[in-house]
Amino acid sequence: MDLDLRKLRYFVAVAEELHFGRAAERLHIAQPVLSRQIRALEDELAVRLFSRDRRSTELTAAGAQLLADAGPLLAAADATRRRAARAARGRASFTVGFMPGLIVTGAVRELSRRHPELSVEVVRTNWDDQTAVILDGRVDVGYVRMPVDTRGLATRSLLAEPRVAVLPADHPYAGKPALRIADLAGEHLLQDPAAVPEWRDIARELADPRRRPSVPGFRSVEEKLESVAAGRGVVVLPLSTATYYTRADIAHVEIEDIGPNRVFLAWDGSRHDPLLEEFAGIAVACADSSA
Repeated sequence: MDLDLRKLRYFVAVAEELHFGRAAERLHIAQPVLSRQIRALEDELAVRLFSRDRRSTELTAAGAQLLADAGPLLAAADATRRRAARAARGRASFTVGFMPGLIVTGAVRELSRRHPELSVEVVRTNWDDQTAVILDGRVDVGYVRMPVDTRGLATRSLLAEPRVAVLPADHPYAGKPALRIADLAGEHLLQDPAAVPEWRDIARELADPRRRPSVPGFRSVEEKLESVAAGRGVVVLPLSTATYYTRADIAHVEIEDIGPNRVFLAWDGSRHDPLLEEFAGIAVACADSSA
């Protein structure tokens, strides 16, 4: 039996909430309806997806596997729907995603010059959605900062730049010409440690991570920098991002013993559109000319 995407979306809501009542509210459906749909999905797959008792709802091993697989499936379905709608209208736009600190103006202008009939749009992305917007069809290509999961993506290397520690202006390290990643091991990192694996590995060796404050759920660079300025912690950013957000109450210092941040152009690897390859060539040329 084919997998029902509507039931799969219902499953993801329950898996993320681990609560049928909250998931039903999120989906704007009645809880008994949601429960019936989940039971029907379990019957279709011949597996049990949730372990439930009066106090909790937990994913089974099969449920955890389905949740891991559901994201790419649903993203692909969304992308297919968007591309079909775009094809019905005729190609009139091309959308470029970009991370903070990256300048895409040159490539966008060149594509617009070559294709004056095309509306070239730009969308600012964040650490947590920079590949999702590509896979679900919201953008045609994206300037992404590594590390990211590149499964399902075609990529082209563009540039590399130093990474810096962003600190409160009155921090003891703020006036140093450079520092080492170990110097930051005792600091509260205000970002996902997966974005700075060098810090994560050293901090794990030097301190019990269970005693560290939790990482706030920031949605933007601006929110992180507000917390840095308030003395709540530090962040590690690419140099271009730190200089883009220059302000008097924070400082940035280059970290001399970790690798650079690498920037790639990425697009859905299942798409075979000459315009994608053309833009990739333009983006590489622009990156080379600015190096």
